[in-house]
Formats: sequence, C-alpha cells, structure tokens
Amino acid sequence: MGKFMKSITCLVVLMIGASAFAASGEIELEKSGNDPGNTASLQRGARNFMSYCAGCHSAIYVRYKSIARDLELNEEQLIDNLMFNAERPFETIQASMPASDAARWFGRAPPDMSLMARAKGTDYIYNFLRGFYLDPDSPTGVDNLHLSGTSMPNVLWELQGYQRAVFVAGEADEAGTAPHVFDGFESVTTGTMSAKEFDEFVRDTVNFLEYISEPIRRTRRVLGVWVLLFLSFFLFVSWKLYKDIWKDVPK
Repeated sequence: MGKFMKSITCLVVLMIGASAFAASGEIELEKSGNDPGNTASLQRGARNFMSYCAGCHSAIYVRYKSIARDLELNEEQLIDNLMFNAERPFETIQASMPASDAARWFGRAPPDMSLMARAKGTDYIYNFLRGFYLDPDSPTGVDNLHLSGTSMPNVLWELQGYQRAVFVAGEADEAGTAPHVFDGFESVTTGTMSAKEFDEFVRDTVNFLEYISEPIRRTRRVLGVWVLLFLSFFLFVSWKLYKDIWKDVPK
C-alpha cells in the first residue's frame, strides 16, 4: 500500500508541474500516433524502456512473464533482452538505481511508470521525450519544453543529438509585456538517429508505456467482441421465441 501511495503522489506532482511550460501559454502537442496493437512496436518499446528508462524508473504493476506472454516472447528472449536487473520472470520491473540515491541526485526519486500513460496521456509523453533543449542555467544542462525545470536529464541525447529552443516575442498585452513564444528547435549536434528514426524510437517507447498502463487491454477488447456477438445472438433467439410464443395470441 505504501508503494502504491508513493507512486500516486509522484504522478500528482508531475501533473501539477506539467502546467508550467517553458514558453508563455500552452504549447500544442503533436499526436503520438502509437498503436498498442502493434506487437513488433511493443517489442521494440520494451527494449527501449529497459535500455534507457529502467535504470531510474520502475514499473511495479507489470510482471516480466506478462510482458513475455503479451509480446509473444519466449523465456530465452525475455531473459536475454529484458531481464537485466531481475532474476525470476514473475518479478515486476524495479529501477536499478536506489530511490534514496535518485532523490539525492535529482531532488526527487523518479516516478514509477506503470500508470504514467494513463495519468499524462501518450501525446504528452511523446512530446516530452522529444522536447529537451540546451539550457546552461539548468543543473543537468538541459530543460524541457513541456515541463519547465524538470530534473530529468536528456537520457536520449546520443540518439537525438542536442537542440536549442527558439523563442520569439509574442503579441504584447495591455501592459506592453510581450511573452516569449516557442518558435521551434534548432539542431546543435546531430545524433546517431535521423529525426524520423528518433520519432519512431520514441513512438515505440510510448507504445510500450501505454501497454503497461493496462496490460489486459487487448484481452478485454477481444472479450468485448465475443460478449457483443453473444448478446446479438441472444437477442435474435429471444426475438424468434417471442414471435413463436405470441403467434397464436389474438391481437
């Protein structure tokens, strides 16, 4: 229960902090376009999460054996490619970094990611992971367009490269104050991936985060189809019985 309340608290803190944008006014989010029904994308997303996220972030509400079953991985593939900091398939995803060390280094322990896609939305996470830019005043050297003052470093900088955020003066208000409006990113250094490849990398990662936020989603939808088919068949049978029972009753 304590772990659950701690995770919920972290989510609430992030939801409050997300309202502070680097530029004045809300920045429109690009659609993530992810597909949680794409098994190949989920497999790549699981690889991305375990390689770049699981060092700091946990996902305590999903078990490795569930991931293997839903992502069509055998035990050997699961152990060799995903279980870097676990010993048994029934374990949940635990962060490699101790929470006490993370809190000391980053100011707070990184939140559990099990329910992040449901709490923040996939579009927000997709844009957040693509929204880091250089900021010499930040302790990590970067800030994020969608969460100003974030303590999270840009762990994907080698893939994306570094970029600079460009802000321009917006329309002045009645007091004559012109807000800074985000006008795009400028590349400073190139990464190992092209912009298109990096977007696909992030999309796969977001896809996996959406999956772990509700692992039963695929099963629930398949079951829902069968339930609707049964109800339709039952309605047809009921109608036929009704017609047969009441056919001799005078109107």
